Amino acid sequence: MNQEDGKKMEIILVVTGSIAAYKAADIARRLIDEGLKVSVAMTSNAEKFIAPLTFEALTGSPVFRSGFPLPGEEPMGHITFSRGAQLALVAPATANFIGKLANGIADDNISTMLMASGLPLLVAPAMNEKMYNHPAVKQNIDTLEQRGAIFIGPSKGALACGDVGEGKLEDVEAITSRVIEELELKRDLRGLKIIVTAGGTREPIDPVRFIGNRSSGKMGIAIAKAAVMRGAEVCLIAGALEVDPPEGIQTVKAETAEKMLEQVSARFDGADALIMSAAVGDYHTAHVPTGKVGKKEEWDIKLVKNRDIISEMSRRSRSGQVIAGFAAETDDIEKRGREKLLRKNMDMIVINDVSRSDIGFGSDENEITIITRKGETRKTSKMAKSDIAEIILDCLARLVTGGETVSGRKVCK
Repeated sequence: MNQEDGKKMEIILVVTGSIAAYKAADIARRLIDEGLKVSVAMTSNAEKFIAPLTFEALTGSPVFRSGFPLPGEEPMGHITFSRGAQLALVAPATANFIGKLANGIADDNISTMLMASGLPLLVAPAMNEKMYNHPAVKQNIDTLEQRGAIFIGPSKGALACGDVGEGKLEDVEAITSRVIEELELKRDLRGLKIIVTAGGTREPIDPVRFIGNRSSGKMGIAIAKAAVMRGAEVCLIAGALEVDPPEGIQTVKAETAEKMLEQVSARFDGADALIMSAAVGDYHTAHVPTGKVGKKEEWDIKLVKNRDIISEMSRRSRSGQVIAGFAAETDDIEKRGREKLLRKNMDMIVINDVSRSDIGFGSDENEITIITRKGETRKTSKMAKSDIAEIILDCLARLVTGGETVSGRKVCK
């Protein structure tokens, strides 16, 4: 399975300390037979069940291991190892490792690597039936599913302890098929041209001062990255950013609302979708002096309302184009968001509660409500913006195709 640039698609296979760890070798072999590049990571307990050399022989690459890097090894391997991969699979996944992922525990190279990767996650549990059905384990699984993780199995059968019940690692063929299906579905935006705006606008009031907002651009960049991974051709139109724009994505700078309108307008007719995640200022100054304004006791600034980008594009939109906007609200957020959706004739709106300091502007996490023009609503829990981006694109993909979800994830309902 190749990407559009001809490179093989890559999967991170994480092997944890279960008696079923030996089956991971068969999973790796079958995925390689499907044309995938497989990069293996092993916990220290996994190495007690199967040797890293087995996976190195199968994949032709070194195994990423749990301990601290040895002399000569990549010191930032927990960051660099997953770069270039499209998916992470934990198989087998123990109760302990599932608990780590659910509760943000990053106490070794493997859990740290997964947390830093931001990759879509598939998990194939393997454990005793009573462990699998323990309330704590069930809660951890629910938490991960709410964040977008997909669980494969377990199945019912003979367990290593001699019991018969639920907890057996899912059949290798079923795991392999689910991985292939997910990778194919993750290309559900293939061939689509998508404009994504990100960051905040800045309206100058003199050559050194401006009116702006607290948008970091992290949400828009996460959406742009995820859309590219799913096969879209993305143009990122960026205002002021607190993070560097991603490499390999066409990026156009547009610091003021007027410049952003110009850049969006120039590309809109050829786009399949517009995702307006940028925080565009509502006003600009009527007059910007050519020189810096010195200190004065008073400075009266006349503000003029900016043209609304979404409203102008919605008047131009053709059948099949999808417009998704964002709303930053502090109270009655769903009511205000719905009103904005209808007033600006959008297909979909993503509502942020900006009264909270733990999410939204500047944060790496968010919690949103999505409402579509069809009246469908999806509320998320607090999660990483990379996971939020996938949920937003799931809803967008459904609107673009006009049918049911094409990504296998929960959608707007």
